Amino acid sequence: MDLSHLGTPVGPMVRVHGGFANRMFRLDTDRGSFAVKELSRSAYRAEDVFRFERAAFAAGIPMPEPISAGHDMLVHRWVEGEKIPEEPVSAAYAFEIGEILARLHALDVEWTTAPGEDPVPYDWAELAERATATGQPWGGELAAQVETFLAIARFVDTCERPGPVVLTHRDIQPWNLLARDGRPVVLDWELSGMLDLSGELGSTALSLAKGAGLDDIRPAIFHSVLDGYVAGGGTLPPPGPSWFVFMVGGWLGFTRWNIVRCLAGGEASTGPDLALSHESARNGVRGLPDLFDRLSELRRLLV
Repeated sequence: MDLSHLGTPVGPMVRVHGGFANRMFRLDTDRGSFAVKELSRSAYRAEDVFRFERAAFAAGIPMPEPISAGHDMLVHRWVEGEKIPEEPVSAAYAFEIGEILARLHALDVEWTTAPGEDPVPYDWAELAERATATGQPWGGELAAQVETFLAIARFVDTCERPGPVVLTHRDIQPWNLLARDGRPVVLDWELSGMLDLSGELGSTALSLAKGAGLDDIRPAIFHSVLDGYVAGGGTLPPPGPSWFVFMVGGWLGFTRWNIVRCLAGGEASTGPDLALSHESARNGVRGLPDLFDRLSELRRLLV
């Protein structure tokens, strides 16, 4: 990759481990420090995302400065900050995230990619058969949950989205956030695009209001995100299952992506290490049925 526009390196580019989907490197040059992200999926809309990021940065959204974008690479200025643990954030932090979303949704940015989601996967029986035949450590658990995964797919496929559709980040989760002086910094914009508003708000509010599982959900933190959104000028959509369908569908697709990577065997040249894909596949096989089973409980958060 040609990084000459970033200046003269003062040391080797260093891999930063831990990414769930892409590979990240830090490059220090005579012009500063940069985060260089090698994209693993060709479906990323690099030009549209970069245009959206530049508009958000110019509007004062707390985020790394976007430097350049290509078909398989994104570059941002390196930002120091504290990682956000996967546990409920403070009410003030959640409120500010809500305000940030309202400001994002108010931006007037051209988006040339037509709205639309990837097809909902229904090949769970085939994947389970391949997983058990190849001795995947989570293969038996997947085989036992095939009917549940088919029910989840039907829910994602048929759930009504009330609108409006907004241009937004689409992936504000603890692992895509930093805290700098206690305030948010929003990272990892490559999944940005058009999304039903309820799905963005539900996914964001729930991810900031819970721990790693679903046994410690703080309703007050959930509502702090929504209060911040209203305070920032946003209008809340009507309550309903659509608030959680994007989170469920996103996790379903991510689980399948990692299962396919594991079935291929060996280390891929891009994306997460194979061990991390196995961990993500196992977490999805175990966690998605639990999330689906608790949808009625989650909907009570909207009351």
